[in-house]
Amino acid sequence: MIQTVGLHKHFGRVRALDGLDLEVRRGEIHGFLGPNGAGKSTTLRILLGLARATAGTARVFGLDPWAQSVQVHRRLAYVPGDVRLWPNLSGGETIDLLCRLREGTSGRASEGAAYRQRKAYLCDAFDFDPGKKGRAYSKGNRQKVALIAALATDAELYLFDEPTSGLDPLMEMVFRRETLAAVERGATVLLSSHILSEVEVLCRRVSIIRGGRIVDGGTLDSLRHLSRTEVSFADDGVDTRTLGGLGTVHDLRADGGRVRFGADSDRIAEVLPVLGALGVQGLIITPPSLEELFLRHYGDTSVADEHDAPGTATGRRRHRLRARGHG
Repeated sequence: MIQTVGLHKHFGRVRALDGLDLEVRRGEIHGFLGPNGAGKSTTLRILLGLARATAGTARVFGLDPWAQSVQVHRRLAYVPGDVRLWPNLSGGETIDLLCRLREGTSGRASEGAAYRQRKAYLCDAFDFDPGKKGRAYSKGNRQKVALIAALATDAELYLFDEPTSGLDPLMEMVFRRETLAAVERGATVLLSSHILSEVEVLCRRVSIIRGGRIVDGGTLDSLRHLSRTEVSFADDGVDTRTLGGLGTVHDLRADGGRVRFGADSDRIAEVLPVLGALGVQGLIITPPSLEELFLRHYGDTSVADEHDAPGTATGRRRHRLRARGHG
């Protein structure tokens, strides 16, 4: 559905994309991860035909999104992370207009009973009042307008760029449910998000972007070898010297009445027989989260530049995300 090869985008001396290779397969929800400034939004703008690549190729449905943008947009739906609305149109009128624009000049599907039923269902699911004017909506409600407009139509491809920005946790759950339902109907989704728990729940495959290029990717299971599995059990006098002698065990320690250590995820099977022989109690094994895999690439200070310093807007946002557990 999406393929980029050696994609470059330069803004003067700044390389927003530096040889990006991305592939999104039909029928999947593909996670697109990276910090601010990594090139995610630039990639989406090129895929939407809103920006022209400096070099390399980008294809959506096998089409050139810059030269064939009309054909591309008739088959996809897009939700940005910061939605702007016409202030004098109601939310319902904006949803109708966006759907008619996507379908071309006839707008027949937007006027049909099936569309009206789907729109009403989504407004109810997202607890959204479509009768208010755009200028009266909060950020979260503006986001709902774009989400309802996108999900009310049967697009083949959904491009989501921080789609749940401004939504409360309950509405995030609704978004996840409706996204999964769209994929069950045959759609494909490219999801760019800072909310790692959201990506972990929805996505089977992810691509991690850094410095304008993909630094890692694949299924979540295939990426978990990059981090360690956390293991703990009750500290009731078990002799842990056998565990300490295993090459796959790291940072063995007693802490808060429990014995804890990290084990290489691809070698956890070597540890289990030893734990069984020791007769440990209260065993807890926690696989590495997507956040841990993400921070493996972005936890070093070399990633941040002057725009990411704590005193800047970008820096403050990144610190807030970390505080909320979003990496």
